[in-house]
Amino acid sequence: MLKQEINELLTQTGPGTPMGDLFRQYWIPALLAEELPENDCAPVRVKLLSERLIAFRDTDGRYGLVDEFCAHRGASLWFGRNEESGLRCVYHGWKYDVNGQCVEIPSEPEERHSALCAKIKLTSYPLVKIGDLLWTYMGDPANTPDLPEWEFARVPAGQAFTSKRWQECNWLQALEGGIDSSHVSWLHGDGLKNDPLFKGSQGNKYNLADRKPFFEVAESDGGLYIGARRNAEDDSYYWRVTPWVMPCFTMIPPRADHPVHGHFWIPIDDENCWAYSYDYHPTRALTGSELQAMREGKGVHNEYVPGTYRPLQNKDNDYLMDREAQKRGETYSGIRGIAIQDASLQESMGPIVDRTKERLVSTDSGIIMARRKLWRAVEALRDHGTTPPGVDTAHQAVRSAAIVLPKDQAFVEGCGDALRVRPGEKHASV
Repeated sequence: MLKQEINELLTQTGPGTPMGDLFRQYWIPALLAEELPENDCAPVRVKLLSERLIAFRDTDGRYGLVDEFCAHRGASLWFGRNEESGLRCVYHGWKYDVNGQCVEIPSEPEERHSALCAKIKLTSYPLVKIGDLLWTYMGDPANTPDLPEWEFARVPAGQAFTSKRWQECNWLQALEGGIDSSHVSWLHGDGLKNDPLFKGSQGNKYNLADRKPFFEVAESDGGLYIGARRNAEDDSYYWRVTPWVMPCFTMIPPRADHPVHGHFWIPIDDENCWAYSYDYHPTRALTGSELQAMREGKGVHNEYVPGTYRPLQNKDNDYLMDREAQKRGETYSGIRGIAIQDASLQESMGPIVDRTKERLVSTDSGIIMARRKLWRAVEALRDHGTTPPGVDTAHQAVRSAAIVLPKDQAFVEGCGDALRVRPGEKHASV
């Protein structure tokens, strides 16, 4: 179990909180690039780390992420007119550029106008397109780190696909689900057999045959390598190795030649998060059938309530649970789709799970070590200003791996280069 004060330390991410300060050391996904598809398109509401913001793309193609509320009298700039290289409040016409600088106050006389505008600047954060995502850095501008180098975001166009979904729970319990391999044989057993982005792997047979994985966790520069070992042939083990890079990046071990999946879990506020889910292949373009499956909500993706990023299956409709399908054995939980099977149970814990009541076991070793690493990093940043793991782009050059090793070989030694990005080389998969 976890003490309540530590649970609060790790789950609260608003301005001025220690964990919020830690998140503000990183470039994090702010929204999908498709949400700002063209110059002067409609602005988009964005809430990150409990801050209400507006994202827009100006006439010159520059991206901006600024405080949602006009400095005049607090009207929301979501209603604003995106025109002529700025966002204009429709209440009284005040206008701001992508850096949040006020550039026009139509009501003021010319002799005062420039001086008054110069004094008015909204909180703003940089917004940069890399891959399918728009990334932001919400920390001290003087300490801005290098831009992200995650492999899925840097492969050539056509080799990656990214989606996002609103998840109605705290970021940490969602992350913990992402690094927990022990539930796969149970909750996702039907997906291993039927999902077009998962089925057909020899590793699936090991997953389904051995439901008592042994966990071994190794430190990495950026976080952890979480190894789940299952029985394979008589003289070997099947290892699935999940990298976790602080604070919230995970990569699911691959299956056969399918694309590799993974997630970022980004706090909206303390009771909601964005699950950014990606698929990529390091050596080839995604096929038409793979892209179609992803857009249809297969694999780690999901279907949506039309016009939103809320899952079609959500807590208001009990995730469209089908008890008869559960009885027939078509789905273990009665809920369709790998992504929503995870989300339904993570949300069922409540907005912020009470970790003082949990009873952890050996298969939770990765979760235990991740909490400790987060806790140490938060305290080191708060007390000594120490840059946390994962900020350095070298820490981002990781891969997951699925591999069969001799029983007498440790997974870190046996995986070797398979856990590091190797441009132009395939991932290690079974």
